[in-house]
Amino acid sequence: MRNLDTLFAVLAKSTFRAGFQLNARDLAYLQEKGLAQVLTHAEDFVQKRLAPAVIENEGKQTPMRGHPVFVAQHATACCCRGCLQQWHAIPQGRELTLDEQAYVVVVLERWLQTYVK
Repeated sequence: MRNLDTLFAVLAKSTFRAGFQLNARDLAYLQEKGLAQVLTHAEDFVQKRLAPAVIENEGKQTPMRGHPVFVAQHATACCCRGCLQQWHAIPQGRELTLDEQAYVVVVLERWLQTYVK
C-alpha cells in the first residue's frame, strides 16, 4: 500500500489513469446519493469484486462506466488485482485483508472528493 500523495502524483502522470472523469450522469448520481452512500457501494464492490483470492473474471470485473465508483476504480488503478499489485503493492493470489479493503476505499474516496461540492 502506498502513501496517497505519492500515489496520486504517479497516477497523474499516467495518460490512461488521468483521463478518467465522471460523466454528467455519474456526477448527478454522486450528488444525489452523497459521498457517504457512494462509499458504502464502494465497500461492497471492493468486498465482492476485489477481495477474493481468486476472481474468475480477473481484469474484467470492473465495468468502465455505470457508477461513480467504477470510474474511480479505473482512475486510481483499483479496478483489478493486477492493478492493485502493480500500482499499490497489494499481492494477488490471496484474499485482501480488511485493512487493504479499507485502504482501497480511502483511495476511491480521495478521488471522488474532487467532485463533491
